[in-house]
Amino acid sequence: MDTARTTLSALRQRIAALETTARPAPPGEALSPRATARASRIALDRDAVDAALGGGLARGALHEIHAASGADTIAASGFSLALALAAAPAGRPIVWVRQDYAAREGGDLHADGLQALGLDPSALILVQLRDALAVLRAGGEAARCGALGAVIIEPWGEPKALDLTTQRRFSLAAEASGVTVLLLRPGARPMPGGAETRWLVRSEPAAPLAMNAPGHPTFDLTLLRHRHGPPGGPWRLEWNRDEKLFKPPALLRDPAALPRIEPAPKPAERAPFRLAG
Repeated sequence: MDTARTTLSALRQRIAALETTARPAPPGEALSPRATARASRIALDRDAVDAALGGGLARGALHEIHAASGADTIAASGFSLALALAAAPAGRPIVWVRQDYAAREGGDLHADGLQALGLDPSALILVQLRDALAVLRAGGEAARCGALGAVIIEPWGEPKALDLTTQRRFSLAAEASGVTVLLLRPGARPMPGGAETRWLVRSEPAAPLAMNAPGHPTFDLTLLRHRHGPPGGPWRLEWNRDEKLFKPPALLRDPAALPRIEPAPKPAERAPFRLAG
């Protein structure tokens, strides 16, 4: 518990330093965090997903992410980071608070993997704690800091401390600070809660790029809950790290990319079949 107190104290000091050095908003954006959170939306794909969300993902709100199965845990983590990157204003760090057990089950974060998704590892503040209660407390501290770009809170399973009251506190903190909070739920079942949206994520194979280079991370996304509208999906989307947007896979996005199937030649035009001797 002493380790948890020390880590939480260090996080508070880091947050205080960020709030002291945070750049003021440009003149055209000088709104209160609450007004900004209500007024702005985060573009995810500029297409079907944004339309289903009423114009994009609500900024300064709590959003919940679940993996469809244990094998999809890494995909859910990648989707959470992609949402954080889409939400974070330029130059603002992302805080990721993880429970130790979640790291053991889902794997440690790797700098190369973070960069592949579009995050400079130096822009990530990683907080790893042993028990779920400490994770929730640290996540609540981060959610109240308006100098952050986004916050990912990752407890393992279904801790009793993560009740409707705690989720409501996260929502209020996000609304007050204007910071988007993502509640990543490995090992948990989708249940009623206080999130603005709830997502179910499945991994999909990525289509290779030219010269057989690794393709864009690909997800099957289902919107299980939307506080201000119906659920939606599933959508199969790729994450483009350069544009910080999701897009349909290339074959679905561009009919010209589909392979052309030529009609079979007439029997008389077929080349003879030869055996090599």
